[in-house]
Amino acid sequence: MRRVDPETWAGIVLLAVVVGLGAPALIGLVDTAIPRLWWVVAFAAMLGAALAAFAFEHRTGPRHLALGTAVAASWIVVAGAPSLGFLPILLIAMAALSVYTTRLAGTAFIVMLNTLVIGAIAVRYSDSLQEAAIVTGLYLALQAMSVLSSLAITREQQLRRQLTEAHVELRAATALLAESARTSERLRISRDLHDTIGHQLTVLSLELEAARHREGSRAREHVERAQSVARDLLRDVRSTVGELRNGSADLAATLSEIVKDLPGLNISVEVEPAVEVGEDESTALILAVQEIITNTIRHASARELWIEIARDPTGATVLTAADDGRGADSLVLGNGLRGMKERFEEIGGNVRIGGLGAGRGLTITARVPAS
Repeated sequence: MRRVDPETWAGIVLLAVVVGLGAPALIGLVDTAIPRLWWVVAFAAMLGAALAAFAFEHRTGPRHLALGTAVAASWIVVAGAPSLGFLPILLIAMAALSVYTTRLAGTAFIVMLNTLVIGAIAVRYSDSLQEAAIVTGLYLALQAMSVLSSLAITREQQLRRQLTEAHVELRAATALLAESARTSERLRISRDLHDTIGHQLTVLSLELEAARHREGSRAREHVERAQSVARDLLRDVRSTVGELRNGSADLAATLSEIVKDLPGLNISVEVEPAVEVGEDESTALILAVQEIITNTIRHASARELWIEIARDPTGATVLTAADDGRGADSLVLGNGLRGMKERFEEIGGNVRIGGLGAGRGLTITARVPAS
């Protein structure tokens, strides 16, 4: 079952409050200062435009148009009420909404216009200018509080995303550093093979050659020394093989460590047991997973990310990643995705990005050919 995050619950509660404020007029319990049909249309336009402002999160023009429509409709709703009542709370909600959909200057402009509307309505319904000024000042203060609270929330969300990205980058860097250490260890072992085992093989060859040209006890001495060298050589070979096995990278464990306990995004990683890759391929896959996670956190607004690494029938290693985010009608590759494509092309592979479309998520497939 998909978990609903606190921000979504907050949005649901705010929507319920807005509908509750308009319910008496919507169901005819109170009269409206304008024809009820027009008031209902304005209320529906306000709700629809507010929801659309969130839906157009990365399309600036439509988002600002939707926000402007929602704010203007809220003025009609408040001005069309039979009394001041609690409906100006809708303008406070619009001020809070603007923080998520426009820049701070735009929010300040909306707060100023909302205050003018409330002031005009307060003058109409208040008994004195002093009372109207108090009401107007109160709603101005409430708008300021809602805006500051929303700014604090958005800042906290931004910091949380940055912290998650930093965690992913740190874990990937740690994994690559460990892989580099294993590479250095393999180089050391190769030197040992050349220096130690190569020397022992030379001695063994000389002892056997000497035994071939001698007879009796003198030949036996060379054979016994050759056997001793052979036993030492076998022991060293077994030790070296053990070191190589212990130093091999576990791609599944490495990736599981990178994605473990990341807040705000549930990541599933599956690596087929048959997958075996070299150092260059392992580095490319680790960096690809890091970039995919970072890209998902920054742009996708996803809650689930699935990553699978498997062998295809040709023996190539294929990484497939898919999320449940909002997707996009078109995609402009940033430096991270371009770098990932270039990295796979350098080792003979390729990267394909598909599943594009609003609300359809994003699918990335990276392929490494068989060695």
